[in-house]
Amino acid sequence: MSSIPYQKVEKSISTWAILILATACGMIVANLYYAQPLVGLISSAIGLSSGAAGFIVTLTQIGYGIGLLFIVPLGDILENRKLVVASLFLTTAALVIAAMGKSSALFLTASLFIGLGSVAAQVLVPYAAHFSPDATRGRNVGNVMSGLLLGIMLARPVSSMVAEYMGWRAIFYISAGLIFVLALVLAKLLPVRQPLTTTKYLALLVSMLDLLHSTPILRRRAIYHACVFGTFSLFWTTVPLFLTSPVFHFSQKGVALFALVGVFGAIAAPIAGRLADRGWIRPATGFALALVIISAFLPLLIKTGSTFSLVTLVVAAILLDMGVSANLVLGQRAIFSLGAEIRSRLNGLFMAIFFIGGAVGSAIGGWAYVMGGWKVTMLIGMALPAMAMIYYATEKMYFKNV
Repeated sequence: MSSIPYQKVEKSISTWAILILATACGMIVANLYYAQPLVGLISSAIGLSSGAAGFIVTLTQIGYGIGLLFIVPLGDILENRKLVVASLFLTTAALVIAAMGKSSALFLTASLFIGLGSVAAQVLVPYAAHFSPDATRGRNVGNVMSGLLLGIMLARPVSSMVAEYMGWRAIFYISAGLIFVLALVLAKLLPVRQPLTTTKYLALLVSMLDLLHSTPILRRRAIYHACVFGTFSLFWTTVPLFLTSPVFHFSQKGVALFALVGVFGAIAAPIAGRLADRGWIRPATGFALALVIISAFLPLLIKTGSTFSLVTLVVAAILLDMGVSANLVLGQRAIFSLGAEIRSRLNGLFMAIFFIGGAVGSAIGGWAYVMGGWKVTMLIGMALPAMAMIYYATEKMYFKNV
C-alpha cells in the first residue's frame, strides 16, 4: 500500500477499520489496569512487601507517562503502522516476562515496559482522526475512544474473574497472546500513514514545549480533563474500599460485578463525537462537566447499605463514566482540528497532562478515604470538576469555537 500524506485525506475511514481500531485500543489500554485488583495476590507471589505493593500499578503508569511524552510524538515523524506494531511486540514481550516473573525486580521492570508499549493506543487515535474528513472526524474518534474506554472499564473485572479461576499469571499470558495476534492483524490490515514532517527527534521533543505554550485550546482542554479524570480515578480507587466496608459487605466478586456498570458510560463517547461534528463542542463540554459534578454529589446521599443506596451508587458510576467519556472525546476533537502535522504531539501532551490529574486523584482518594471517610472523598471528587466548570465559564471570552 502506498503512503498517504496528511494533505490528501478525502474520504472517511471504513466502518470495519474503525471497529478494528476501537477493538485494538481497548485491548491495548486494558494492560494498564489488569494488575490493579490483583495487587495483593501479585505482591505475595513475588515477595513484595505490602508497603511497596503500590509500585506494581505505579510503575505501569510511569511507563505509560514516559511513552506519552517520548513515543507518541514519534507518530508525527515515523510511519505509524510500523510504530504501532513495534510497540505491540514490546508489550507482548513485557507481558510474558511479567507472567513468568518470580522476583519483584523482574516483575516491576516488566510492568514499566507494559506501560511504555501500551501507548500504541494513543498512536492509533490520531491515526483514526487523520483518515477522517472534518465532517465525521468527531464521530470516528468517538467510536474509537468508546473501544478504548471499554478496555479500561472491563480490564479490572476481567482480570479479577480470570485470577479467581486460573490464577493471576493467566491474565498476563492471555493478554500477551492477544496482543501478539493483534500486532500481526494491524500489520496486515492497516494502511500506511507516512508523515511528511522531516523534523528530527530532538527538535520534535523541544517543539512540544512550544506547542504547550502557544496552544491555549490544548492547555484548556487538558486542564478540563485532568480535573474530571482525577475524579474518575478517585472514585474507582476508593469505591472498592467502600463496597467491601461494613456499609455494603461486598465480596471481591461483587466489586468486580459492580465495576461492569461503568461499561454503560462508554456510550457517551460516540454521542459526544457526533455533537462535536455539529459544532456543539462548547455546550456539550458544559453538560459533560455537569454530569461529573452530579456523579460525585449523588454518593454523598448514601447513609446505609440499602438497595436505594446501591442504586444511587450505580447511577453515580454510570454518570461519571459518561461525563468523562464525553469530555475526553470533545477534547480530542478540539485539538485534532488544529493541524494534522502536529496531532501526535498534541495527543501526547493532552494525555500526559490529564494522566497526571488521574494519578493525583488516585493518591488523594486513598488518603482522603483513610483520613476522612467516604463523604470527604466524594467532596474532593466534586470539587475537582467544579474547578473545571469555573474555568470553563471563562472560555467564552477567549475562544469563539473550541
